Amino acid sequence: MPQTRLDIARIRAAQQVIDPIFRNTPLYRCEALEPHLGCAVSIKLETANPVRSFKGRGSELVASQLADTGSRALVCASAGNLGQALGWSGRGRGLDVTVVASRFAPAVKLDRIRAMGAQLELVDGDHEVARERAAAIARYDGIRLVEDSLDIETCEGAATIGLELVDTVPSFDTVLIALGGGAMATGVGHVVKALAPGTEVICVQPLGAPAMTHSWHQRRVVSTDSTNTIADGVAGRHPIPAVLDDLLLVADDAVLVQEKSIVAGIRLLLDHAGLVVEPSAALGIAAILEDPDRFAGRHIVTIVCGSNVDMDAYHRWVGTSR
Repeated sequence: MPQTRLDIARIRAAQQVIDPIFRNTPLYRCEALEPHLGCAVSIKLETANPVRSFKGRGSELVASQLADTGSRALVCASAGNLGQALGWSGRGRGLDVTVVASRFAPAVKLDRIRAMGAQLELVDGDHEVARERAAAIARYDGIRLVEDSLDIETCEGAATIGLELVDTVPSFDTVLIALGGGAMATGVGHVVKALAPGTEVICVQPLGAPAMTHSWHQRRVVSTDSTNTIADGVAGRHPIPAVLDDLLLVADDAVLVQEKSIVAGIRLLLDHAGLVVEPSAALGIAAILEDPDRFAGRHIVTIVCGSNVDMDAYHRWVGTSR
């Protein structure tokens, strides 16, 4: 396959480094969803772990490698889930973790970052502002800057999900992957295209945060001035060029979905799968709802990637989507 920055041998080795608590997450066919979606749907449940998202896989690689070098401190920008994961992984290895986040991030995510023992700094702005501040801290303090999706560990950690998917029997036709910065999309996409090349890889992003999708279609970095989506975990404005290069090699398509479809997906996952999820985790279901003919009669896997959700907002969403 075309060469991305990722390496299958390193991804296999990563499985031995990542705490087993994050690996081999449930994967099951959810028949209760199928009458509503018109296709066979399997769920890869990346929320059944202490940080309630897939980010623990990548954070384990980052923290283990940093501990091996003797370095004791790191800083990252986070929409919420990476910071929580790095806090968890760093705490177990005696690392000092600083997380920079927008003060407008969901309170539940900020509270969980603090609970994991990380130092939290809030900025008046969005995730891109947090990225700039994290980089400044790293330069000033001389500590490791962890950049989600750019740092290969975050991608190859997420890629271990792909190894678990391709070992599945029976196989599936399509995998739907939430697209934000691109760590999960490039990681899982790399493995799927290397080991199950006949499987379609489709990335899904909100219409209100379309930068990476527009970049994929135009084959160049396209930034946006703002975002407007409830899916805060994927609301980036400035794609990273190296990550886009990888995504162009492994994704078969990138699609945008409306907010009402994301809310409908959240409701379906609650009513028919018993899952409380954050909006980013419902993007795959939203994609099926918006284009049912495309997926009719196929076996689809969707990665439920996070469940750190503000419950007040959640009750508003599910209360208006019946």
